[in-house]
Amino acid sequence: MGEIRRIAFLYPGQGAQKAGMAQDFYEKSEAARSIFERADQVLDFSVCDMIFHGDDRLDQTEYTQAALLTVCMAITAELTARGIRPDFAAGLSLGEYGALTAAGVLSFEEAVRLVRKRGIYMEQAVPAGKGAMSAVLGLDAGSVERVLAELPGVEIANDNCPGQLVIAGEAAHVAEAGERLKEAGAKRVVSLNVSGPFHSAMLAPAGVRLAEELANTEIRKPRIPYASNVTGSLVMEAEPIRRLLADQVSSRVRWQDNVKALREAGATHFIEIGPGRTLTGFLRKIDRSLHCCNIEKWEDLEQLESFL
Repeated sequence: MGEIRRIAFLYPGQGAQKAGMAQDFYEKSEAARSIFERADQVLDFSVCDMIFHGDDRLDQTEYTQAALLTVCMAITAELTARGIRPDFAAGLSLGEYGALTAAGVLSFEEAVRLVRKRGIYMEQAVPAGKGAMSAVLGLDAGSVERVLAELPGVEIANDNCPGQLVIAGEAAHVAEAGERLKEAGAKRVVSLNVSGPFHSAMLAPAGVRLAEELANTEIRKPRIPYASNVTGSLVMEAEPIRRLLADQVSSRVRWQDNVKALREAGATHFIEIGPGRTLTGFLRKIDRSLHCCNIEKWEDLEQLESFL
C-alpha cells in the first residue's frame, strides 16, 4: 500500500504581499476571479485596483491584510476547483485567517471584513515610529529570553524556525536588545520594515477592539483541524476561537509548534498558498524530510500532480 497523503494548506503573513500578485489567477480562473469580485463587494476599496495597478497603499497594514487574504483565498479557490482540499490548515499571523476560512470557521466575506478591521486596529494601536521589530538569527528562544528579561518592553513575537526568532516592542528598547543579543552570540539581528510592534503587548488595545468585532461574528466548528498561533496546537472546536483571535495580535506566534502539531497529527504534504516562499523555507529548517511546495503563480500548479 502507498503512503496515506494528508494535506496541510499553509498561509503566509503580512510582508509577503507584492504588486500584481495572483493577477494570472484572476485572468485564468473563474473560481479565483470570483473571490476578487466578492472582496471588492465587501470592502470599502477595490482590492483588484490596488494589487493590479501598483497602489502604494498595498504596503499599509490597514489595506495589506485584506488584499493578501483575498489573494490567498483566490488561489485556494482554484485548488479546490481542481479537487485539491486540505486535511489541515495553518497560517502565520494574518495567515491564520486564511486557515480559518479554509477550515470553514469563517466565510470569506466574514474573514476579509475582520482582517480589514484588524489591520486598522493594529495601525491605530501604536503611533508610527514608536514600535519596532527585529529578526534574531542564530540564538535559541531560551537565550533570547534571558537577554530580554533584563530589558523593559521587548518580547519574542515570532518563533519561526530553528535559529530564527523575531522580537518586538518599543523602538529604542528593540535597538538596545539587538546590541545585547549580538553580544550574547546572535549571528545577526536585522531590523524589519514593519509599521508596528506586532505580536507584542503594545498591540493589546487592538485585540480588545477586535474582540468586539468577533463577538458579532459567526464562528463555526472547524471542518478540519487548524493550528492556533497562540497555543501552537490544533483547534477542533469553535468555542475558544474568538478568544484566541483576539489574543493573537499581541501574543507570540508559535510557528514551530504549529508545524510540529500538524506533523504529529499526520500531515504529510504541506502546500504554501500565496506570494513568496517564506513558510516553505521555515519548514525546511524545521524538518528537511517534510514534503512541501509553494503555489504563487499559475505555472506553479503544474507541479501539483507530481507533488501529490
